[in-house]
Amino acid sequence: MASDEEWLIKDREALREIVGEPPQSMLLKTIDHVDDICAAYIAASPFLVLGTRGPDGLLDLSPKGDPAGFVQVLDEKTLAIPERLGNGRFDSFENLLQDPAIALIFLIPGHRDTLRVSGKGRITRDPDLLDQMAVNGRPPRFAILVTVEEAMTHCPKCMMRGGMWEPAKWPDTSELPTLAEATMVHGDLARKMGRTLEEMHEIIENDGKNRLY
Repeated sequence: MASDEEWLIKDREALREIVGEPPQSMLLKTIDHVDDICAAYIAASPFLVLGTRGPDGLLDLSPKGDPAGFVQVLDEKTLAIPERLGNGRFDSFENLLQDPAIALIFLIPGHRDTLRVSGKGRITRDPDLLDQMAVNGRPPRFAILVTVEEAMTHCPKCMMRGGMWEPAKWPDTSELPTLAEATMVHGDLARKMGRTLEEMHEIIENDGKNRLY
């Protein structure tokens, strides 16, 4: 809406006039490598969100999960993230072939602090590395190597405000549409593929039971 234009913040000066400058301690906490503290967070994390940029310029976020410590710290500048079976889109991997910029945020269940890492990503098929990442005897087909350029721990306020690890504060999800329902509507699968909701539920259920690794 045109009337909103006057309220938009369009430059750093306007933003900092409202919020002020960040404390020096917050600026100094960013490092350019993975130290023992960062490695401890990574070892305890079973879940991360991975950010890449697509060829259309849009940012893409992809969740990744596995047993805690699934991301390997190869050295202080290099992480390795295994590929696991998913929906077959491989958006993040295709994005990295066009633009190596990558960002990660590691979450640890029950722990309010998070770890942010950013740098450059590459895709490897190194068999020795992939064998180290095998689960149930099945190594990933490839892995993402992250060259770390920035790493920093993130404050817990977002987790505290959202009650992320407090079941009493969790919302009621009993009426939330299922993945099958959402996929049917968003993909218009009944019309385009002749697929039923029951079929979609079965496909997703089978995928979760038989295609984790």
